[in-house]
Amino acid sequence: MDEIKSKIKVFLTRYFRNCELTDDDDIFEQGFVNSLFAMQLVMFIEKEFAITIEIQDMDLSNFRTINQMVSLIQKKTTN
Repeated sequence: MDEIKSKIKVFLTRYFRNCELTDDDDIFEQGFVNSLFAMQLVMFIEKEFAITIEIQDMDLSNFRTINQMVSLIQKKTTN
C-alpha cells in the first residue's frame, strides 16, 4: 500500500507543485483537476499499476483522494 501511495504522490507532485497533499485531500475540491488532467490520471493509474479502469470505475469518488485511488487500485489488483 505504501508503494502505491508513493507512486501516486510522485505523479501528483509533478503537476501540483508547491502543494503538500495529504492522503485525504480532495484534489477535485481544491481545484487541481480539469478534464484533461483527469484523463492523464486515469491513464497513469492504468499504465503504472497494469490495470484497466472500467466504465463503472469512472466515478469521481474513486479519484478524489490518494487513499481512494489506492483503494481502487487494490480492488482491481486483487480480483
